[in-house]
Amino acid sequence: MENKFLTFINPYLSFIDKGHLFRKPFSWLYALIAAINLLMPLYMLYQLIGLGIFRLGTKIAIVALLSWLIVVFAGWVGFQLWWDRRTKITFSSGDDSEFTATPAFSHLIQTFGEWLGTWIGIAGCGFALLTNIFLGEEASFLSGSIPFVGSYLGTGWAYVLLMPIYGFLIIVLSRFFSEQIKAICTIANNTKKHG
Repeated sequence: MENKFLTFINPYLSFIDKGHLFRKPFSWLYALIAAINLLMPLYMLYQLIGLGIFRLGTKIAIVALLSWLIVVFAGWVGFQLWWDRRTKITFSSGDDSEFTATPAFSHLIQTFGEWLGTWIGIAGCGFALLTNIFLGEEASFLSGSIPFVGSYLGTGWAYVLLMPIYGFLIIVLSRFFSEQIKAICTIANNTKKHG
């Protein structure tokens, strides 16, 4: 019979060892980031109104509003991505895995890369297309006025093609690094089982 005084911490240690301590908070973090993706377009609209962007002329106001709608769409896609991945992080490692924090972190790298690449592909391409069609040379004025992301969005025709390519490359690279981390953990777990 084990002494309860010396073993009362065992459930907590099991919670850590099985990876629940890492996967649960990451799942909550994913839900928080998903919510931020829904709120970000609203904050951006608030900032655009505060900057008086809609008083700068009809053409700029229309492009700003259409750009904001693209950000709303990118935010919705981002929300869905983080919300979906929040349930998949619980499967990033099993209860019997030796390495539990590393697969969770690897999953975060993968998901962040998927989100960033998708966001850049959608918002970057859409913004470049709108500004080139409607504003031409005046496009740089609008890109400098958009909170958070305006300075990263290109306004030339090349960016209509480059932004989806950049997004794709970000997704591929983040997935590659994530899979390398997972492969190392899998090899280590299998070596321990057979060693």
